[in-house]
Amino acid sequence: MEQEVKKIFMLKVDEQDTNRIEDTVVREYPLTILLNNDEVITLLCTPSNLDYLAAGFLFSEGLIKEKSQIKNIIIDHENGLAKIETWKDSQMEGGIPSKRFIASSGGRITSLPSDITVQTDREITSQIEISADEIFLLMDKFVLSSRIFKNTGGVHSAALCDKRDLLLFREDIGRHNAIDKVFGECLLKDVNTNERIIMTSGRVSSEILLKVAKRNVPLLISKSAPTDMGIQLSQDFGITLAGFVRGRRMNVYTHGWRVIKGLK
Repeated sequence: MEQEVKKIFMLKVDEQDTNRIEDTVVREYPLTILLNNDEVITLLCTPSNLDYLAAGFLFSEGLIKEKSQIKNIIIDHENGLAKIETWKDSQMEGGIPSKRFIASSGGRITSLPSDITVQTDREITSQIEISADEIFLLMDKFVLSSRIFKNTGGVHSAALCDKRDLLLFREDIGRHNAIDKVFGECLLKDVNTNERIIMTSGRVSSEILLKVAKRNVPLLISKSAPTDMGIQLSQDFGITLAGFVRGRRMNVYTHGWRVIKGLK
């Protein structure tokens, strides 16, 4: 397994002095995903859990629909390749994407269908409720779990949760990648995402919202801000979206009826 961080030397400058010290930075690793030997994309990522990242990305892009389609996953760390092979009779959602765009993060190229509403089957009607206190406690646990961020300050985090605890937690230099790692692990380990919560450290844009909607997750909670399209899609798909969850404050943008007072 590749190391997620590396040691470097730098000049630390303040008003009093300048010193040469050792520091820890996160590694940036190019991973090319091949689907049945066809190149799909090269992602810049943190070099851990690359099988989850590849599977989660292909699921998010609609190139695979379920675990049973996957015959084999091979991670070639030396050459930066994730090779996924599907069964010959597997019906993929579509061919290798030909339409590409630069996502709002500015550092990722991905595919987008002409009608983004086709990315999810239906409105999420989950009746799950959660208290504000439970959200604040989950965010406290989420922040404390971020090992690489504590060491480097250079990654995003994502987690799958129930109302009491974090069930899966992943980190990556990309906010999209962190969520794809969580959903890829859910796919490969048959983890149910219905009636669950996704937490993210990053901005909630339309691409992030669509990933969450495709897994029928009713609650999306972020330390950061949403975009207008992220808010609109969360409203359309029936997802409760909370942002700027910091300390004991937050903004609830859509479907606020799921957020109740007091601990249940």
